[in-house]
Amino acid sequence: MTFRGSRFIPSLVVVSLLVMPARAQQQEAPPRETPPPVTEPAPAEPQTIDPQPVDPQPAEPQTVPAPASPDAAEPPQAPTASEPSGAGGTEAGTGDVELPPKPAEDRILPRLDVYFPEGELDLRVNRLINKTFFEGQVKYNFIKGDITAFLRYRYYGFQRTTQLTVFDAIEFDDIDQNVTGDFDRVRGTLVLLQWPHSYNYRTFGLAEIDRISTNRGEKGDAFFVRRDRTNTFVRLGYQIGTPDEGRSSAIAGETRARTERLFSAFREFGPGDATFTAAATYGFKLGIGDFDYVKFEFEALKRFDVTTRTFLVGRLRGGTFPHLGQADPETLPPTPDPIDFFSLAPSDAFRLDGRENLKGLSDRRRGIEQLLTTWEYFFPWFLESHRSFLRLDFQNWYWILYTGIGTVGLDRKAYTDFGTYIPDAGVGFESSFRLRKYRFFLSGIVAQALKGDGGVEARISVKSYR
Repeated sequence: MTFRGSRFIPSLVVVSLLVMPARAQQQEAPPRETPPPVTEPAPAEPQTIDPQPVDPQPAEPQTVPAPASPDAAEPPQAPTASEPSGAGGTEAGTGDVELPPKPAEDRILPRLDVYFPEGELDLRVNRLINKTFFEGQVKYNFIKGDITAFLRYRYYGFQRTTQLTVFDAIEFDDIDQNVTGDFDRVRGTLVLLQWPHSYNYRTFGLAEIDRISTNRGEKGDAFFVRRDRTNTFVRLGYQIGTPDEGRSSAIAGETRARTERLFSAFREFGPGDATFTAAATYGFKLGIGDFDYVKFEFEALKRFDVTTRTFLVGRLRGGTFPHLGQADPETLPPTPDPIDFFSLAPSDAFRLDGRENLKGLSDRRRGIEQLLTTWEYFFPWFLESHRSFLRLDFQNWYWILYTGIGTVGLDRKAYTDFGTYIPDAGVGFESSFRLRKYRFFLSGIVAQALKGDGGVEARISVKSYR
């Protein structure tokens, strides 16, 4: 026995050193004898052992951490819960803890706007991944056949927001027999930078290249003219006020992609709030550019609270071309409009008609000088209530009294010639309602120009809200 014991002394020492760190685990089962205290420092000795017995498991000694870990004597912890799935429910390893489902809006965020009687549809689907925003947009006119598609990539930095956009637009003038040969197609790329100085102050910078293909022809004639030109321009803008007013933001940003609101965006305006936006655009002929102009435009909005429940929204919009070149006679269509004689893209001219301008004007008027003002008086029918109609849950309803006046022309004499100003007036409404889990905003107006031969214009807008 002496020989065998002396032979296995090194082995016993090694086994004792390996068993010593796991001595705390051996106390989980009721020990037969209490081991004497060990004078040598061991990682498991200073730890406090829960005296409550735990059912021993065969695999438990294998999960003991290394002796150098301070949690060596603690029982194994449950696996860390992973990120909840979109379906919610319970996750493996978390017991009966119910995990909240991810809302669908965090993945795909659709937004829909429908306009009548123009027959226009504006659909946007976007998704935010980390700090990167992806958005696809389609604008389609069911009556005229116009269609525009956008694809955007936007990155939100700490001091700057960067956006890259590519788009393709086809616009028809009239629906007639020559609809396939009488159109404008614009394919472009732009980079938009935004520097937010604070919540109410921000600067915009934009660079854009548009390739414009124009087909024009005389009705009843086989003669057509095709012009392929390029509009290269840069824009610098500044905005004061809320960043959620899309119509004002479009002046300094993407003008073509703006959402055409029927009324001023009063929901983004608090009591007494105001917004001012100004932008200068320079179109140059350097390189591949074919246009030569300098454009300046501005827009101001102000909310005046008349009572605690009624308010007035005033809007002032204007624009001019401090510098504008003449168009090449070889690029003129067979029957040119007065605006065609300027070195200017058709989409850059100012308009007086439309739901964004004078809502009661039906005549199409374009020019290079513009000044108009609109006023909208909001007073509620009901607020924060639930009134059912046609299975729709109406929650808010505002009646609106509208009036406006403005002018547009080809020279600055339009500002002082009061005979060119056209007033209009109308009555409308804005309401919000729910259909199941979806929320919509419904707007409508009936207006008429008080000058000229135009009739009554009725317009309706439906907007989805997420």
